Order: sequence, then C-alpha cells, then structure tokens
Amino acid sequence: MISKNPITHTQTSSRIGMWVLILGIIFAAANLRAPLTSVGPIIETIRRDMGMSNTAAGMLTTLPLLAFALFSPFAPKMARRFGLEYTLFGALLLLWAGIMLRSVPFIQTLFIGTALLGTAIAICNVLLPGLIKREFSNKVGIMTGVYSVSMNMWAAIASGISIPITQGLGFGWRGALVCWVLLSIVSIVFWIPRLRLHHQSAVSPTKGSSLWHSRLAWKVALFMGLQSTVFYVVITWLPAILHQQGMSQSEAGWLLSLTQFASLPATFIVPVLAGRSPNQRKLVGFITSFLLLGYIGLLSGMTSLAPLYVIMIGVAVGAAFGLATMFFVLRTHNAHQAAELSGMAQSVGYLLAAIGPTLFGFIHDVTHSWTIPLIILVAGAILLFIVGMEAGSPNYVTDLENTKKSSSSK
Repeated sequence: MISKNPITHTQTSSRIGMWVLILGIIFAAANLRAPLTSVGPIIETIRRDMGMSNTAAGMLTTLPLLAFALFSPFAPKMARRFGLEYTLFGALLLLWAGIMLRSVPFIQTLFIGTALLGTAIAICNVLLPGLIKREFSNKVGIMTGVYSVSMNMWAAIASGISIPITQGLGFGWRGALVCWVLLSIVSIVFWIPRLRLHHQSAVSPTKGSSLWHSRLAWKVALFMGLQSTVFYVVITWLPAILHQQGMSQSEAGWLLSLTQFASLPATFIVPVLAGRSPNQRKLVGFITSFLLLGYIGLLSGMTSLAPLYVIMIGVAVGAAFGLATMFFVLRTHNAHQAAELSGMAQSVGYLLAAIGPTLFGFIHDVTHSWTIPLIILVAGAILLFIVGMEAGSPNYVTDLENTKKSSSSK
C-alpha cells in the first residue's frame, strides 16, 4: 500500500537542514559569553604572569564591552550588504582568530585578540536574534529560550572549569583560554551548510529615530547598561573579592559558576511574568532587593554564607537581563521600533558597562580593598531601581514625543 502522505527527499532534507540550523544557533550562542566568563576566575593569574596592574587586567573585560557598544549598530548594515549567513560566518571566523591570538605569549596579542573576539561577539549578539525571528516565526519564544540557556549555561561552565584547566590539568591560563577555540570550530562547521543560502538581513534599514530624544528610551538604555555593568563586574572581580576574603581560587571560581547557574531560571521566568503584567515595577523591586542583599553579604565578608548571597546576586542578574530584553518589546509599538530601541540600548548600555570592570580595578589598586567598589555597587542597585521604575511603567517610548509634537503643532 502506498502511503497517502509520503515523506519526500525534499522534506527530509528540509528537516535535516532545520536541525543543523538549530544546532548552529545553540553552538553559536555558546560562544557569546564563555570566552569572556572564562577570564574572571584566572584574572589574578594572568595579571601576575603578565606583570599588569588591576586596572590593565580589568581591560580584558572592558575591551569586549567597548566592542559591543561600538560595533553593534553596524551589524545590521553588514548583514544587508553581505547577507545574514555570511556575516555570522565571518563573525565566527573572527571569534576563532581572536581566541587564538589572545593566547599567544605577548601582552599586545592578549589585548588585540580580546578586542577581536569582542567585535565578533557584538555582531552575533545583534544578528542571531534576528535570525531566530526570521527562521522560527512561530516558535520565537522557544528558540529564544534555547538561545539564552545555551549562552548562559556555557558562561557558567566556563567560569567553573577555568581554574581546574589552569591548575588541575596544568595547561596554564593560556590553555584555559585557548580551549574555547574548539567550541568556535564546532560552530563554524555547523554554519557552513547555511552559506548556500542568500537571505537578506532580517533587520530593515532604519533612519534617524526620535528615540534618542525619548526620556523613556534613555531609561531603558540605562537599565540595560546598569544590569550589564553588574554582570561584567561580577564575572571579572567576584573571584578576586572572595579570594581576598580567604577562599581558595578554585572555591571562588566555582561560586562564580554557581552565580551564573542561579541566573538561568530567572532568565526564563521573569520575561514570562513581565509579559503578563500591566507594568514591571514589582519585578524591578524584586531585582533590586536581591541585589542589595547579595552586596550586603559580600560586604560582611562572611564566607560561610557566600553560596547564599552569590545565588541572590545570580538570580537578580538573570532577572535583570531578562527584564531588560523584554523592555525592548514592551515599550515599543512594533518590531521596527523594538529593533531601534534594542540598538540604542545595547550601544549606550554596553558603553556604560565597559567602565565598570576597569573602574573597579583602578579603585582596588588605589585603596587595596574591595569595600568602596562594593559600596558603589550598592549605589548602582539603587540607581537601577530608580530608572527601572520608569522603564517598567506601562508607556511606549514614542508616545510622549508624539504628544509633544502634536501640542506644538496646535
């Protein structure tokens, strides 16, 4: 008997191609944080070996953030010119080159390689969500969740295994950094089949926007920047803070990993709650409360309770990231505005976040203590609450501007 609905060769090929794309997205997302979070636990080892100050060491985290701020606005233009697939493939090749270069035993290559991989990650940060929207229009939520989990899970793994690779396996800090080239190679392999496609970018050309004159858009951008600052300060200096309080480097590294694992559930749950709420102010209050409790725990120096307060910080960081991402959708009327707000917030936000790790390293160099930096984090949490209260209001970024224009025309 002949089947009424035979599975054709074309359908089979299409399904295989879709799974290859899904795996390509998963592995590409895995590369967006792991090469960065692997630095924090061994930054003291790198600093001593290369004879750097804490300020210079902080630049190892700051350089990628500057790249995020500077190159994010150009990614859609590159995709429109070269195609989305080719641009992402080029970014993955650049990431591979950056990881390799920063492991060469020269301080110059360490920083140049870091800047290159930051540029590559910036491009992927912008284009991968657009690819998901284009290819999985009916399953955007699920695929965005898969994308986020892969990114954050590998970030946590990278933090946890840096010390064992450096010390336990005896590969040194260069071995701990260069090992992530394997993940980039896997991503490149999965991306090669996509190069036969010549789709145009999922991001439409944009013109000058009034968002730069919108008070609410700036609040969203500041919220994005402050939560990013908290994340990158934590992944850079939390192990050093805990180590100075008496923990071993290995214990401190695993607590940083715990912080990031604790963020995973909140990264999913908070966007769901945000979408169901008329406003997001209660979520902002929850995030701020957990941040303050975590910072107070760090200030107390009670290492016996360290797992508890780093989990609080992790939950708050994951929740803040999820909420910042949701603001791009909730505070805009359409996808075009959402893309504009996302671009503005990432550019401004990551520029603000870039200051954090270097500033904290400089203050520690001057004071030889982490007390003042932690007090600054407390002040930052309060500021996050202030801007979050407005960013969480049930308004849209263009409404006030349109109201002003209407009033002035009358």
